Amino acid sequence: MPSFDHGGVTIAYLDDGEGDPIVLVHGFASNKNVNWVYPSWLSELKRAGRRVVALDNRGHGESSKLYDPADYGLTTMAGDVIALMDHLAIDRADIMGYSLGGRITATLARRHPERVRAAILGGIGSGLVVGGGPGETVALALEAPSLDDVSDPVGRTFRAFADQTRSDRKALAACLRGSRTLMSEDEVAQIAVPVLIAVGTVDDVAGSAHQLSGMIPGSEVLDIPRRDHMRAVGDRVFKEGVVDFLGRRP
Repeated sequence: MPSFDHGGVTIAYLDDGEGDPIVLVHGFASNKNVNWVYPSWLSELKRAGRRVVALDNRGHGESSKLYDPADYGLTTMAGDVIALMDHLAIDRADIMGYSLGGRITATLARRHPERVRAAILGGIGSGLVVGGGPGETVALALEAPSLDDVSDPVGRTFRAFADQTRSDRKALAACLRGSRTLMSEDEVAQIAVPVLIAVGTVDDVAGSAHQLSGMIPGSEVLDIPRRDHMRAVGDRVFKEGVVDFLGRRP
């Protein structure tokens, strides 16, 4: 798998297909394969005529593992995406993120609109502004000796997922503590690129997609019926809605 160096941090990525580029940014405790390849996003987007680029966020997958929360600020992680685009000579792309990846994508859309053709915020709603997603209980669950030592239900879900993906749990705990910065309503309102917000209708982690849409002028909502935070990623409604949204961009 190809990789490049960004300020001493190795970032692994994939680059496949031809056509207009789309960059995919995975969620917390996941990686480019679990979030995008295995659920057939890569093949779906290639079939739609897209060049697909996806990275392993720092602390995840095949990228460098770091253990200081200060290394995981959202602007820093967004900088990895920009550096990857520069590395591949991509001036501007559609960007889709899920959960933590959605936070990173929103950061890019606000701070670097000249690089973002359109933004898809998957698995993140009003939690971008209030709530902040998984909290300290999840970080403690990741640091616990075993899953049997975790009683918090949300913590157990993320700990089990981290074990399943064979992740570096110490790096994930640092990432969680460093990336929980919220956007203000004023900052969210500054996002001026086309935005699609896609959240499962029974997702109790992301917050309300419709509430967030009310804060981002001109944004659209895609409800993913009967899907929670973990099961929405590979849903057919999600894929079809994203392909339709991208197809309607000028």
